[in-house]
Amino acid sequence: MQPLTIADLQALARKRVPRMFYDYADTGSWTASTYRANERDFGRLWFKQRVAINIEERDTRTTMLGQPVAMPVAIAPTGLTGMQHADGEILAARAARDFGVPFTLSTMSVCSIEDIAEGTNGHPFWFQLYLMRDRPFMERLIDRAKQAGCSALMLTLDLQVAGQRHKDIHNGLSVPPKFGLRTALDLARRPRWCWRMLHTKRRNFGNIFGHVEGVDDMGSLASWTAQQFDPRLDWNDVAWVKERWGGKLILKGIQAVEDAELAVASGADAIVVSNHGGRQLDGAQSSITALPAIAEAVGHRVEVHMDGGIRSGQDILKALALGARSTYIGRAMLYGLGAMGQEGVSKALEILHKELNVTMGFCGCTRTDQINRSILVNEAKGFGPEV
Repeated sequence: MQPLTIADLQALARKRVPRMFYDYADTGSWTASTYRANERDFGRLWFKQRVAINIEERDTRTTMLGQPVAMPVAIAPTGLTGMQHADGEILAARAARDFGVPFTLSTMSVCSIEDIAEGTNGHPFWFQLYLMRDRPFMERLIDRAKQAGCSALMLTLDLQVAGQRHKDIHNGLSVPPKFGLRTALDLARRPRWCWRMLHTKRRNFGNIFGHVEGVDDMGSLASWTAQQFDPRLDWNDVAWVKERWGGKLILKGIQAVEDAELAVASGADAIVVSNHGGRQLDGAQSSITALPAIAEAVGHRVEVHMDGGIRSGQDILKALALGARSTYIGRAMLYGLGAMGQEGVSKALEILHKELNVTMGFCGCTRTDQINRSILVNEAKGFGPEV
């Protein structure tokens, strides 16, 4: 059956991706309340339908950081993407390139920066950085992103410590993974996934292996990684990254107006309103709830992007109406990738684009710069979590 929605792709991915890796992508921390709220809170916003307006010529194109894009969407950085499907990051980057939206590679990717550059014939992409204690490695990583032609650097600010994800612990997803009988049986039921993984050389953290002294197997990687995420990260470190990088800088993980103001003061070119997909602070407000106040405070001084809970083109439109310049998809992309590889990522983008385009028309909009709060019925500034 032809997938018609992101939910269709999700259902197919659940069948084709081993449980350990599907659950890694499709879970939140602790009780997962924020993970669920990210998606649920979009449903509390209602569109205002308009009629008798000429909507024949609709255009979803816009720009992100000065880069023309086919629609206000970028692919978010997601760790272990290459375990959803063999060579996953390369396939997703190709789909993004062909569709005309940015692709962001995670520091904790399976395919390396160099793999993406080679796999997309040098097409520019973005790189996401986790700031680690090993600063010489950070310097080399930033320099590698420059060498690969990355056109923007995204610094994630909300992973100084890791939120506990119960499903990962139950599934034995660690470094190295713990493969018990249940996992072995699960893999046996997914021979297509296993076949592809056996026929790729990319099964480790490509940005780290071979680039850190002493990290040459999964055991040494585990001990190195456990010591690396830096709880001391502060705005001085942001300034250091900005100076070392020297190009367009995106700061991801903003949830408070106070931090948005500090991000603007730091010289960021864009900020991403994000709670890490509900994978860090459980009990935090959803991204769509946090967005309006932040967009109102700093949206005239910096590009405000939004990440978290996007499952349809209508969600994209609602985020734009509440002040986002653009949005990111993480899980929606992973569902497509796990379901159908590169074709699935392309299908996810096509689904989102069609839903966005049609809903714009129903709301009387023909261009993205016409989208504002007026297309929503409940557009009050007080939009927030239900009490």
